[in-house]
Amino acid sequence: MTSQPDLAPITRQLRAMYGSRLLIVAVHHIPVFSELINGPLSVAELSQRLNLQERPAHVLFPALCAMNLLTYDQTGKLYITELGRYVSQRHTPNLSGYIELEKDDVGAVEMAVRLRNDGPLETPNGISFVKEGDAPSPMDDPDESRRFTLGLAGRARHLSPLVAASMTRRDGHLLDVAGGTGFYTYEWLLNNPTSTATLFDRPAVLTVAQELLDEFSRSGRPGAESVRERVTFLPGDMLTDDLTNTDLLLAASLFHDWPTDTCQALTNRFAAALRPGGELWVHDAFLNDALDGPLAVTDYSAQLFWGTKGRCYSRVEHRSWFKQAGLQPTDEAIPTQLDYGLIWAKKL
Repeated sequence: MTSQPDLAPITRQLRAMYGSRLLIVAVHHIPVFSELINGPLSVAELSQRLNLQERPAHVLFPALCAMNLLTYDQTGKLYITELGRYVSQRHTPNLSGYIELEKDDVGAVEMAVRLRNDGPLETPNGISFVKEGDAPSPMDDPDESRRFTLGLAGRARHLSPLVAASMTRRDGHLLDVAGGTGFYTYEWLLNNPTSTATLFDRPAVLTVAQELLDEFSRSGRPGAESVRERVTFLPGDMLTDDLTNTDLLLAASLFHDWPTDTCQALTNRFAAALRPGGELWVHDAFLNDALDGPLAVTDYSAQLFWGTKGRCYSRVEHRSWFKQAGLQPTDEAIPTQLDYGLIWAKKL
């Protein structure tokens, strides 16, 4: 393992603005506290009263819990905490008026729209960099794909050695689905010198990944040159195209871009691609199983909600998908950095 510093304080500051928008919205645009002032409500009841669908509810309520403004009672109902009373207009004193000074912030107003609509009102070109229906993927545009992939490269360079060091070491094949920069694949192959790998992504993304592999291979690190010979680049659509049979499959920062039904469908496809004894590894930022934080992840979930079809999910949610796909989840929860971690499941 490397002794490099955890860069989470940087990304936490970046994502905090999305959490701030949720606070403003909950106090002045979507009346969470007004609905709860008379007593606890279940998530379903509160969602119905606020006219929120499942995804926005599972973005907003965990964030308010992480802020210690809401919590759950013994029956699983949400109620206002002692701290939360101070953002309710019915409590004296309160900070509702102070928060109101920001209620017309463009980001907060748009967040309210997206929460009510479960996404932006108009998405003619897809949501962020996630494919929308039968439309072309935004990641097929060479310029946008390059900008986005290189934008993620610094994070991948930092995290990939930690991820590779925590994954199983074995002879065999790794399939890295939506592998982006390829750094997770390259680092794993460096640790597994007799293994091979397939990097699966959109064609324009793979063009950038090949350039980064050339750079990686020339780095002078022991064994780096041999990595080039053991990687296959496979263009395709993970939602529809056949996946290579494999011994390990890595889904890094993948599920959080998609709604739950797509996550289950993808897990089913991944499980089918695994050989007997194969392993599905997921690297992501996970909500608490109680869906009440942590704050860094609820802020990240709000950022993902803003720009994708997904959100952050808990380990319990992931393991439910694993089980439904016929995989055996492990109990391991391996932290890496940047508020990320690894979980995995095995195909018997």
